[in-house]
Amino acid sequence: MEAHIVAIIQARTSSSRLPGKVLQDIAGQPMLVRVVERVRRAKKVASVVVATTVDPSDDGIEALCAGRGYACFRGSLYDVLDRYYQASRRFEAGVIVRITADCPVIDPAVIDLTVSAYLGELPAGGPSSLDPYDFAANRLPPPWKRTYPIGLDTEVCSFAALERAWKEAGETHQREHVMPYLYEKSTVVEWPSGRILEATPPEKGGRGFRVLLVNHERDYGSLRWTVDTPADLDLIRQVYLRFEGHDDFSWTDLLALFEREPALAQINAHIHHKTVHDVDERTQS
Repeated sequence: MEAHIVAIIQARTSSSRLPGKVLQDIAGQPMLVRVVERVRRAKKVASVVVATTVDPSDDGIEALCAGRGYACFRGSLYDVLDRYYQASRRFEAGVIVRITADCPVIDPAVIDLTVSAYLGELPAGGPSSLDPYDFAANRLPPPWKRTYPIGLDTEVCSFAALERAWKEAGETHQREHVMPYLYEKSTVVEWPSGRILEATPPEKGGRGFRVLLVNHERDYGSLRWTVDTPADLDLIRQVYLRFEGHDDFSWTDLLALFEREPALAQINAHIHHKTVHDVDERTQS
């Protein structure tokens, strides 16, 4: 029996650097709509769910989802791992695809590639049916190096792995960023090279998860296509203007655009990207 693959898009309006960003207009549509519609085009995804919070500030997200016919779940404001776990249970997810609502140029083909890698459907470096991976992603934080632009981030895990993380993860960054418990102190294998980038066996404190890092043959990891600040939003609005408000462009179309107009990348070149250990200070209050 095939696992039910559910993409869960985390969204809230109380972002620390750009409050309300997920409902900001991008060429006539809220950013969250841009994200959901692009994720829905992924062929490997059976269902798409918006996971927001129970905080009253996110009533607008629930209303938008109701108006658009999007599945919506409301859970913890700061314990995003719990929000994912509860949403996964509610929607009977066997495989979870984590997407964030600040990625309005997320590419369905990149999502499909990452899911295919997790499922072992790629010709090299993928898992065997006897020894499957617990988690696959097209980016991991330092000391690993990302090769896909920031804003195409896709993470995939089994429900069993997510449930174990939900039960065992105790650090604040592990709860807020959802997946760190799965790749910290684990065996990380790189696709397509098949290299073992890190392996911490259980007898040395490893957690026993097998992790697949999906890389691109060329390194575009310095490109920033996410929305976390006003400058990021300005850039994405310029991008959508170049495509006349349509959202069917691919990430390779974006690469071509940035090659034609290198000045676009300077709009948000000064923005410092958050790390996995950056947590919302409000969780400490």
